[in-house]
Amino acid sequence: MDEEAQARVEIWKYALGFNSMRAVKCAIELGLPDVLENHGGPMTLSQLSATVGCPIPALRRLLRFLTHNGIFKKELKLSKSQDPESSYYSQTALSRLLIRDKMATFVILQADPPAVQCIGLTAKDLKAGKGSGLDNRFPSEDIIWNVEVDAAFDKLLHEFLACYAKIATAALIDNCPAVFEGIGCLVDVGGHEGTAMGMLVKAFPWIRGINFDLPDVIAGASTIDGVEHVGGNMFECVPKADAVMLMRILHDWSDNLCIDILKKCKEAIPADTGKVIIVEAVIDEEGGDEYTSARLAMDITMMTVTINGKERTCKEWAQLLNAAGFSRHTIKHMKAVESVIEAYP
Repeated sequence: MDEEAQARVEIWKYALGFNSMRAVKCAIELGLPDVLENHGGPMTLSQLSATVGCPIPALRRLLRFLTHNGIFKKELKLSKSQDPESSYYSQTALSRLLIRDKMATFVILQADPPAVQCIGLTAKDLKAGKGSGLDNRFPSEDIIWNVEVDAAFDKLLHEFLACYAKIATAALIDNCPAVFEGIGCLVDVGGHEGTAMGMLVKAFPWIRGINFDLPDVIAGASTIDGVEHVGGNMFECVPKADAVMLMRILHDWSDNLCIDILKKCKEAIPADTGKVIIVEAVIDEEGGDEYTSARLAMDITMMTVTINGKERTCKEWAQLLNAAGFSRHTIKHMKAVESVIEAYP
């Protein structure tokens, strides 16, 4: 294929990308990844149709698209027949991430956001200063850009946050256990219902965990062994501890508000032995790794759904931490979208 023909193919992919994502969303809502996972092996088209309650013709078309794009795998049985029952469908590494307790809710949120007409990345918004970091262009620092969500979406969002916390925390535990050595008490700022902190105190039982979030969020949190739930506002005060963790919190906010948050975290830790642990994406503009595309795509998402949130480069993180009064910091990269930044008073 020549260069122009390849370019046309890529334009088609970009133009139809939203509908492609909705096809993946349909697969999740039908429960196809979970059905195959629970079945423990390949299934025929008729078996899948009967299990998820979707007519065979429509399901065949959906699976045709999904298998072509590597979401599922289609294999022929030892038969020369063209009957649909001569082939079966099985999981791939991609589809295993689309079960409900992993990345499924994230895909659903991206494929069909609420009030989609109000969320967007338009030239008009960009000209008005959205995504520029110019705080004075906007009357408020609301995270979501002019959108009201219903109860169903809010529930889905909280499901995603819990699933995301599991994935990010597992990567943190596997790749950077030394980060938590010597910490007696750890506060997770913006920890929602405590999923991450619960995993951390289980992995590192010497830690006494404090899950810190807004009072209405904490009110819905379940009891977790080794974790104290504390309600409050990170812009006002953060509970005292040996270390403070911010996992995917700062990317929601402008530079100025991040500095305010970081200053409150710095006040909460000992000046001689404390540290702030930041778990966020770090963008490499010069080269990058296999996760760079995901980080850049996430940055576009932040530009789309927030006013001044963004994913930051090493230089931008350094500027924030210096402005907040930290004397030094280190960055540890993981085999994940996120890296770990340790900041010291």
